[in-house]
Amino acid sequence: MTAFYALIRRDLLLAFRFGADTLATLLFFVLCGSLFPLALGPSPDLLRHMGPGIIWVCALLASLLPLDRLFGSELDDGSLDFLMLTGLSAPWVALAKMIAHWLTTGLPLIVASLPLGLMLGVTEQEMPILLISLTLGTLCLSLVGGMAACIVLGARRGGVLLPLLVLPLATPVLIFGAAASYAPLLGTTAETGLDLLGACLMGALPLSPLAAGQGLKAATE
Repeated sequence: MTAFYALIRRDLLLAFRFGADTLATLLFFVLCGSLFPLALGPSPDLLRHMGPGIIWVCALLASLLPLDRLFGSELDDGSLDFLMLTGLSAPWVALAKMIAHWLTTGLPLIVASLPLGLMLGVTEQEMPILLISLTLGTLCLSLVGGMAACIVLGARRGGVLLPLLVLPLATPVLIFGAAASYAPLLGTTAETGLDLLGACLMGALPLSPLAAGQGLKAATE
């Protein structure tokens, strides 16, 4: 497990040293969310009703940005072969990279959703449910996105195939996350949506690294 934590620490240090990907993701998230009031109009009621859905769509799209380089940079410079020789199995290497992706992408998106949510009129009662659902949802997106990045690793036009593969798989996460986020606004309980998000996470946690490991083996052989 020492090598597993060392791999996560390595990716975190690289992300902090070269923070362009994280900064670009946050800027895209904020700018994309800021465009909706310009397109929909300044009506506070309309923005408040659409706020959680807007944040969820922006978070989904923003999480796609760094996926192309999640494993691609290591494949290009040859360090992926070295990672496969560290003693960790391919699924554990993939899981470590997915965790690092969430810490450098998903977690900053959750923090950035606070000011964006306030701008869109999300109330104090709705904000905790939105943050909890985003936490579960971004974890799922990192797992599913990392799996898809491994599957298309080394393929021609992999950057084009990656969103086409991730978006259908991420659709249930978007539906359940938005349903939980809208529950306080609609006067219903958010437990069902959160439970379904938790089920998606429990399903993706073992399956995504296994599938990603097969993609890593195919790319390095």
